[in-house]
Amino acid sequence: MKPHFLAFAAAAVVVAGAAAAHDRDRIASFSGGIGADPVAGIANGAPVLNTVLGVAPGGRAWVIRRLRASVEENGKIAVKGSGLLLAGGDGIGTRATITQVFATLFCGGVGFNSPVADLDTQGNFSIRGVLSAMPPSPCQSPVLLIRNAAGTQAWFAAGIPGDDD
Repeated sequence: MKPHFLAFAAAAVVVAGAAAAHDRDRIASFSGGIGADPVAGIANGAPVLNTVLGVAPGGRAWVIRRLRASVEENGKIAVKGSGLLLAGGDGIGTRATITQVFATLFCGGVGFNSPVADLDTQGNFSIRGVLSAMPPSPCQSPVLLIRNAAGTQAWFAAGIPGDDD
């Protein structure tokens, strides 16, 4: 009985060590998302755009049901999102004319772009690849925006930093 227990314990230590090493390689992670509201407020009777780090919002309100993302020191990024859809207007509950998105990771206000991914009609997407340039490690004040791959490249959703749902 003892040999089986020792083998199991040794395997658990190896798995835990691999997971810890992987966490050390991760410079940013996001769990959950916030849909874009195009208006940040009203100033002098006029709407103020909800611009984030120089990126303008999409023209209408957006929602995102789920978002998970991680970025490693070597620039590898993995993002999975679902339910990225319009939250108002005649196209409510659709992706409108948006067919592709990409992610921008900001570290200390400097942006690094992911490859482009298809957005299906239910608002689901999966981004895998390497960022446009090597981000700094550690990534200070990480912000993740999901953006339109065409036109103005407006943002539709933002990641919530951290690993928990």
